[in-house]
Amino acid sequence: MQYNNWGPQDLSAPQAKTLRQVPATRGLVVEDVQTGWVGAVVRIEKSGGMHIMELADRREKVRAFPLGFGFLIDGEPVEVVAPVAVAAPQKAAKTASGSVKVTGVRAQVAKASRIWVEGKHDAELVEKVWGDDLRLEGIVVEPLRGIDDLTAAVRDFAPGPNRRLGVLVDHLVPHSKESRIVADLMKSPAATNNVLVVGHPYVDVWQAIKPATLGIPAWPVIPRTMEWKMGILQAFGWPHSTAGDVGLGWQRLLSRVNSYSDLEPSLLGRVEEVIDFLTAPVS
Repeated sequence: MQYNNWGPQDLSAPQAKTLRQVPATRGLVVEDVQTGWVGAVVRIEKSGGMHIMELADRREKVRAFPLGFGFLIDGEPVEVVAPVAVAAPQKAAKTASGSVKVTGVRAQVAKASRIWVEGKHDAELVEKVWGDDLRLEGIVVEPLRGIDDLTAAVRDFAPGPNRRLGVLVDHLVPHSKESRIVADLMKSPAATNNVLVVGHPYVDVWQAIKPATLGIPAWPVIPRTMEWKMGILQAFGWPHSTAGDVGLGWQRLLSRVNSYSDLEPSLLGRVEEVIDFLTAPVS
């Protein structure tokens, strides 16, 4: 009998199909069969006559594995081999959210869990910064068009252990209308351990973009008598009379956002909290 990482192999029996050899290039995503660890290759080194690769998951936790058999790529058993030339250690590529960039893997089919945001602009901002992470996890972002009927919407969604719900609320500060709506939800039977509501302090998600990203010292202060977004556009000297002007203005602002570093920490932390909540193992 001869042994490999897959167990005993009877040499007298018909031989199985030779596994495809895949070089352990940086960014390759593999799954270790024995532990279930899934990660992207971030480092290759030679130690004691064998090659060791380090795999980082989306939270940048790293584990080391020897090259060889016992790995899957998109469900296919493969033999992971050393690249032709092992490069010096390099930092892994990052997504716009700052996570390790995963390549060579298909997006997951959408799961039942959802992230709800208040409007279209919130959804577009979350998609631009966290889109790679969300596609990898199979999480969909849906705009609510406002949260006035949040309790009824959550009840109709019917959250459960495999159908979690994360809600990101604008202007969630003490004594605001939004804080009262969330408080009513949390007192209702619809609020279970499978629902997480978080919020940021800004009047609108536009303000979650750092002023420095836009080349201004601070966001303009808009009188309560004026519609906030149109007031912002007017202060910038941009067209501001119609809904179309607002949409075009938002696209100009969004175009300045390239990564998480362009956003305020108070939004970053809340979105990461929701993603962690939705992707945590079901206990």
